[in-house]
Amino acid sequence: MTRPEVPAVVSPAEVPAVEVRGLQVKLDGVPILAGIDLTVRSGEWVTVIGPNGAGKSTLLRAVGGLLPAPDAVRLFGTPLRDLRRRERARVVATVAQSPVVPPGMAVLDYVLLGRNPYIPPLGRESATDLAVVHELLDRLDLGGFHGRELATLSGGERQRVFLARALAQGATLLLLDEPTSALDIGHQQEVLELVDQLRRTEGLTVVATMHDLSIAGEYADRMVLLANGRIAATGTPDQVLTEDLLSHHYRAHVTVIPGPHGPLVLPTRPSHP
Repeated sequence: MTRPEVPAVVSPAEVPAVEVRGLQVKLDGVPILAGIDLTVRSGEWVTVIGPNGAGKSTLLRAVGGLLPAPDAVRLFGTPLRDLRRRERARVVATVAQSPVVPPGMAVLDYVLLGRNPYIPPLGRESATDLAVVHELLDRLDLGGFHGRELATLSGGERQRVFLARALAQGATLLLLDEPTSALDIGHQQEVLELVDQLRRTEGLTVVATMHDLSIAGEYADRMVLLANGRIAATGTPDQVLTEDLLSHHYRAHVTVIPGPHGPLVLPTRPSHP
């Protein structure tokens, strides 16, 4: 895939992609995150897990600049507060769980929105912009959907379109909030393999939230377990996906077994007398 020129705010590889220090977030006066410290290395895949309400999506929104936390977050060495909106869009792209979909918009036009950071004011998309979008649609099994309205697509098809728009930004940091929640198992693997391929070949840094713990453990270099708005554990998938940690924080009965690419978490029924 043709990548745009790297923005000047991106620093050398030794500078962390994400630095979060003392992040606190309140929504409607309710504390959601309290004292979060997190460092993500450039090119790393970090997956954030945790029970419902732990603050996973809120953490991603804060890192992406969608919540007011500018003093607690640095991206590639630059304080978030110093990045103008257009600059930030070239550095970080977010795939939210339920993005706002403009009514009547076709797939091609929606994905082209990801190229806005590279289109001059009052200008139009270039041949390069169109080539990037068409390549992404093909790679995400959406080649025949150019003229389809987003509202007519299935949940899984829309999810792939949302990812295509984010990848079209050519950003160095990709934030994925439950990227496979609406996908069947085949498209789950296709999407995650594509993201991992871009990470390895083009230096993409990935921070994701995921509910499927087995899939999360297969792709992440490192995992962060959130609980009650705080980091309860961090480390490799083998260190975080343990029966003790998961049973305690998820209040679930699970069995964890080794897999070829990471631990496999199997829900089990509790024993009854």
